[in-house]
Amino acid sequence: MFRFLDPASDSSSQFTRREWLNVGSIGLGGLTLPQLLTRPVRAEGSTPQIGKAKSVIIFGLLGGPPQHDTWDPKPNAPVEIRGPFGTIPSRTPGFRVGELMPETAKLTDKIAVLRAVVTNDNAHSSSGYQMLTGVPHLPLNQESATPKPPNNWPSIGAMVRYLQPGVGRLPSAVTLPEHIWNDGNFPWPGQDAGLLGRKHNPWLIHCDPSAAQFKIDAMDPPSEIPAHRVSDRRSLLDQMNQHLDNIGRNRSFETYDASMQKAFELVSSGAARAAFDMSREPEKLRERYGKSRFAQSCLLARRLVESGVSLVQVNWTRIPSLPNQGGWDTHAKHNESLKGFLMPMMDRAFSALVTDLDTRGLLDETLVVWFGEFGRTPRFNGNAGRDHWGHVFSLALAGGGIRGGVVYGSSDKNAAYPLDGRVEPRDLIATIFHCLGFGPETEVLDTEGRPLPVSRGQVIRAIV
Repeated sequence: MFRFLDPASDSSSQFTRREWLNVGSIGLGGLTLPQLLTRPVRAEGSTPQIGKAKSVIIFGLLGGPPQHDTWDPKPNAPVEIRGPFGTIPSRTPGFRVGELMPETAKLTDKIAVLRAVVTNDNAHSSSGYQMLTGVPHLPLNQESATPKPPNNWPSIGAMVRYLQPGVGRLPSAVTLPEHIWNDGNFPWPGQDAGLLGRKHNPWLIHCDPSAAQFKIDAMDPPSEIPAHRVSDRRSLLDQMNQHLDNIGRNRSFETYDASMQKAFELVSSGAARAAFDMSREPEKLRERYGKSRFAQSCLLARRLVESGVSLVQVNWTRIPSLPNQGGWDTHAKHNESLKGFLMPMMDRAFSALVTDLDTRGLLDETLVVWFGEFGRTPRFNGNAGRDHWGHVFSLALAGGGIRGGVVYGSSDKNAAYPLDGRVEPRDLIATIFHCLGFGPETEVLDTEGRPLPVSRGQVIRAIV
């Protein structure tokens, strides 16, 4: 039975040292493998809570997916607000969703919807920073903001990387298939480890898993360096480390040594390369996800969590030949873009991911977060588009201990402002960590040794 939950019990309204070791290394994605593969440790004094999730996949619809056409349609509003699209029944009795998500509608018994998420920020960069870190940007509404103090709180992925060690030969947090950027290639703040130091950065992989000959080149030793030379280099590293042990080494040396060891392991590991081998997937399943770069990145995310990666963030990628560059920032031709490609691609990939995880018995231990930095304006603009709107929007979660068939919170008659069940990004992040077994009070240490909580928000108890 469909449940609109009473939000009364939720209290979500509460409110460097420079790393010098930049020695020659094996490059990957613009970063070095020793930096990327440093083994994180659980923060001292943290108190894990019971959580079912072993992994998280962030299904990132960057640009701003509209609440009106997805999880919070307003069929009784005037057409200039509700838009031209109707609603359809979902798997959950009494719950209707936008008509452009028919496959996702079949899975709502596995999904919890948040209808009153708020950042009060209408800029991609700064609202996105808040969504990725749980901390409001200073100042709000700052477009093309860049990563720098005071806005250098660590991302969700970086905190996961700090708290959970990499499994086997893979890091614990990976971002696909590119970083998030504004026009002019301005990267959003909040995508890296910030105050925690670069060794905890999520592993950023610029790639196109939809390519016919997709592979991660940096996982193969350079052709001009045969295997015996790689072995010789590792032997030399071991000798240098033994010498340093004799003269004494500080923690930086120990950290760098562990990183180098994992770098060599990754390059020599057939198992790690196998995780990225998309040719092992049946063609029928690849078709089910869709053949776009984003959709195949979602399939790759499933392969990575199956291999033990704790968090994979999949960022929506632009398609320059389409209106609005093929993204969710629909300032013009909103309805045309939704019906023509955005919603079909999203609906197909999201439903395929949830179903694939469920079929493999992985959904109970994998949290999937349907994610955007804000929503769209209640009214259309003069270009038949909807603009940025951070005053209320919708998100959804599935698997990983989340209660399905639930809608928490509500917006007003125009999906413009929250009525009840208000959720802030810090509450979402607290809930993600709760599902992973960490309370929001769990501490991580910045590069100066100062403790930071993973979230200052409250777990959304109604959905867990």
